Amino acid sequence: MGKPIKYYIVAADALPEIFVKVAEAKRMMQTGEAETVGAATRLAGISRSAFYKYKDSVQPFNDMKAEHIITFYAMLKDMAGILSGVLTVFAASGANILTINQSIPTNGCAAVTISAETSRMEESLEQLISDVAALNGVVKFEILAG
Repeated sequence: MGKPIKYYIVAADALPEIFVKVAEAKRMMQTGEAETVGAATRLAGISRSAFYKYKDSVQPFNDMKAEHIITFYAMLKDMAGILSGVLTVFAASGANILTINQSIPTNGCAAVTISAETSRMEESLEQLISDVAALNGVVKFEILAG
Protein backbone atom coordinates (compact mmCIF):
# COMPACT_ATOMS: atom_id res chain seq x y z
CA MET A 1 0.00 0.00 0.00
CA GLY A 2 1.30 3.47 -0.93
CA LYS A 3 2.37 6.12 1.49
CA PRO A 4 -0.61 8.33 2.50
CA ILE A 5 -0.63 11.84 1.05
CA LYS A 6 -0.25 14.70 3.53
CA TYR A 7 -1.72 18.14 2.93
CA TYR A 8 -0.55 21.47 4.31
CA ILE A 9 -1.96 24.96 4.30
CA VAL A 10 0.88 27.26 3.30
CA ALA A 11 0.84 31.03 2.73
CA ALA A 12 1.12 31.80 -0.99
CA ASP A 13 4.16 34.02 -0.49
CA ALA A 14 6.07 31.05 0.98
CA LEU A 15 5.50 28.87 -2.11
CA PRO A 16 7.73 28.64 -5.16
CA GLU A 17 6.30 30.87 -7.88
CA ILE A 18 5.41 27.90 -10.11
CA PHE A 19 2.74 26.69 -7.66
CA VAL A 20 1.06 30.08 -7.55
CA LYS A 21 1.12 30.28 -11.37
CA VAL A 22 -0.40 26.79 -11.71
CA ALA A 23 -3.19 27.81 -9.33
CA GLU A 24 -3.73 30.97 -11.38
CA ALA A 25 -3.91 28.97 -14.63
CA LYS A 26 -6.49 26.66 -13.06
CA ARG A 27 -8.51 29.67 -11.90
CA MET A 28 -8.47 31.18 -15.39
CA MET A 29 -9.80 27.95 -16.85
CA GLN A 30 -12.54 27.70 -14.20
CA THR A 31 -13.70 31.29 -14.70
CA GLY A 32 -13.58 31.13 -18.50
CA GLU A 33 -10.80 33.71 -18.84
CA ALA A 34 -8.92 30.99 -20.72
CA GLU A 35 -10.67 28.29 -22.72
CA THR A 36 -7.76 25.88 -23.05
CA VAL A 37 -4.79 24.73 -21.01
CA GLY A 38 -2.52 26.28 -23.62
CA ALA A 39 -4.17 29.67 -23.28
CA ALA A 40 -4.17 29.53 -19.47
CA THR A 41 -0.52 28.56 -19.28
CA ARG A 42 0.49 31.32 -21.70
CA LEU A 43 -1.40 33.90 -19.65
CA ALA A 44 0.11 32.59 -16.39
CA GLY A 45 3.61 32.49 -17.88
CA ILE A 46 4.29 28.78 -17.38
CA SER A 47 4.82 25.76 -19.61
CA ARG A 48 2.11 23.21 -20.27
CA SER A 49 4.39 20.50 -18.85
CA ALA A 50 4.75 22.42 -15.56
CA PHE A 51 0.98 22.83 -15.42
CA TYR A 52 0.36 19.11 -15.93
CA LYS A 53 3.11 18.20 -13.45
CA TYR A 54 1.55 20.20 -10.60
CA LYS A 55 -2.13 20.65 -11.48
CA ASP A 56 -3.37 17.87 -9.20
CA SER A 57 -1.17 18.96 -6.29
CA VAL A 58 -2.07 22.65 -6.19
CA GLN A 59 -5.46 23.87 -5.04
CA PRO A 60 -6.20 27.37 -3.74
CA PHE A 61 -7.52 27.21 -0.19
CA ASN A 62 -10.58 29.27 -1.08
CA ASP A 63 -11.57 26.55 -3.57
CA MET A 64 -11.01 23.85 -0.97
CA LYS A 65 -13.21 25.58 1.58
CA ALA A 66 -16.22 26.00 -0.71
CA GLU A 67 -19.16 23.91 0.51
CA HIS A 68 -17.08 22.88 3.51
CA ILE A 69 -17.02 23.30 7.21
CA ILE A 70 -14.04 25.08 8.71
CA THR A 71 -13.13 24.97 12.38
CA PHE A 72 -11.42 28.04 13.79
CA TYR A 73 -9.43 28.28 17.01
CA ALA A 74 -9.38 31.45 19.08
CA MET A 75 -7.71 32.45 22.30
CA LEU A 76 -9.81 35.21 23.83
CA LYS A 77 -9.21 37.39 26.86
CA ASP A 78 -11.70 36.81 29.66
CA MET A 79 -13.59 40.08 29.23
CA ALA A 80 -17.29 40.73 28.62
CA GLY A 81 -18.35 41.06 25.00
CA ILE A 82 -15.29 39.64 23.21
CA LEU A 83 -16.96 36.43 22.02
CA SER A 84 -19.97 38.50 20.96
CA GLY A 85 -17.68 40.67 18.82
CA VAL A 86 -16.17 37.60 17.17
CA LEU A 87 -19.63 36.23 16.39
CA THR A 88 -20.66 39.59 14.94
CA VAL A 89 -17.76 39.39 12.47
CA PHE A 90 -18.83 35.88 11.47
CA ALA A 91 -22.42 37.03 10.97
CA ALA A 92 -21.33 39.98 8.83
CA SER A 93 -19.20 37.69 6.64
CA GLY A 94 -22.10 35.40 5.79
CA ALA A 95 -20.56 32.35 7.47
CA ASN A 96 -23.08 30.03 9.14
CA ILE A 97 -21.90 29.11 12.63
CA LEU A 98 -22.58 25.47 13.45
CA THR A 99 -20.90 24.97 16.83
CA ILE A 100 -19.14 27.01 19.49
CA ASN A 101 -17.07 25.42 22.25
CA GLN A 102 -15.43 27.47 24.96
CA SER A 103 -13.15 26.36 27.75
CA ILE A 104 -13.36 27.73 31.26
CA PRO A 105 -11.04 30.76 31.36
CA THR A 106 -7.64 30.18 32.94
CA ASN A 107 -4.90 32.77 33.35
CA GLY A 108 -7.27 35.40 31.97
CA CYS A 109 -7.96 33.66 28.62
CA ALA A 110 -10.40 31.13 27.22
CA ALA A 111 -9.87 28.79 24.28
CA VAL A 112 -12.76 28.85 21.81
CA THR A 113 -13.41 26.70 18.77
CA ILE A 114 -15.96 27.80 16.20
CA SER A 115 -17.10 25.54 13.36
CA ALA A 116 -18.77 27.32 10.46
CA GLU A 117 -20.15 26.47 7.04
CA THR A 118 -18.39 28.91 4.73
CA SER A 119 -19.74 28.38 1.22
CA ARG A 120 -22.01 31.45 1.38
CA MET A 121 -19.47 33.87 2.75
CA GLU A 122 -19.67 37.30 1.16
CA GLU A 123 -16.02 38.09 1.89
CA SER A 124 -12.79 36.14 1.64
CA LEU A 125 -11.63 33.78 4.33
CA GLU A 126 -8.50 35.89 4.68
CA GLN A 127 -10.64 38.97 5.40
CA LEU A 128 -12.64 37.11 8.06
CA ILE A 129 -9.44 35.97 9.78
CA SER A 130 -7.97 39.47 9.61
CA ASP A 131 -11.14 41.11 10.95
CA VAL A 132 -11.42 38.73 13.90
CA ALA A 133 -7.69 38.88 14.72
CA ALA A 134 -7.89 42.69 14.82
CA LEU A 135 -10.58 42.73 17.52
CA ASN A 136 -9.57 43.99 20.96
CA GLY A 137 -9.29 40.99 23.28
CA VAL A 138 -8.48 38.41 20.59
CA VAL A 139 -5.08 36.97 21.49
CA LYS A 140 -4.95 34.41 18.70
CA PHE A 141 -7.21 33.40 15.81
CA GLU A 142 -6.45 30.72 13.23
CA ILE A 143 -7.86 27.84 11.22
CA LEU A 144 -7.80 24.61 13.17
CA ALA A 145 -9.27 22.30 10.51
CA GLY A 146 -11.13 22.56 7.27
